[in-house]
Amino acid sequence: MSRGGPGGHQRVKTARGRTAQSTRWLERQLNDPYVRRARAEGYRSRAAYKLIELDERFGMLKGVRRVIDLGIAPGGWSQVVRRKRPEATVVGIDLLPVDPIDGVTILQLDFMDHRAPDLLTEALGGPPDLVLSDMAANTVGHQQTDHLRTMALVEAGAWFAADVLRPGGAFVAKVLAGGADSSLVAELKRNFTTVKHAKPPASRKESSEWYVVAQGFKGRPVTDTADDPAA
Repeated sequence: MSRGGPGGHQRVKTARGRTAQSTRWLERQLNDPYVRRARAEGYRSRAAYKLIELDERFGMLKGVRRVIDLGIAPGGWSQVVRRKRPEATVVGIDLLPVDPIDGVTILQLDFMDHRAPDLLTEALGGPPDLVLSDMAANTVGHQQTDHLRTMALVEAGAWFAADVLRPGGAFVAKVLAGGADSSLVAELKRNFTTVKHAKPPASRKESSEWYVVAQGFKGRPVTDTADDPAA
């Protein structure tokens, strides 16, 4: 299937029925140090290292007890949470089937389904400290359309986070080149004390993905009903 090249670089032999594009993808996978590391360390995907690197920079996983993982498939991010915080309760959701992960409740459901928010919070058993979103819309090949569809998921995740997070909690989401839209950033800044963009080293340079990290959820203002004549 492959043969060694200069410096240990693996080259993929041509095969009947394999396109040039698929050959390039396979060769990239074989030579990706994060892919090799994920296999060696038992992670389901190289994406696990994106969360590890984000946590090294921002410390989102410190002390978390409840975590929601939106777009959990194939499960690398939840694996990271469980390894770093084995006492944490984790609930994930995805349209795709996901193999079981010890200590993680997995819902196979579209996050945009109206039932999803209640099912997630019910399964978690309390307000989350962290909402993670690695969701991305299936691409159709039209850049503007793909961007709009993915950002709609990011916005939905942000609204959900603002509804369920405990005060002081955090929201981390994958966005595309250019980061979150200005209106979404403004909304996040209203709800969180800090909002930053980052591209972890594990994210390929040619990839358009970035991550938005919002920390210090301010919580919803409590209404004092004592002065409300209707209360």
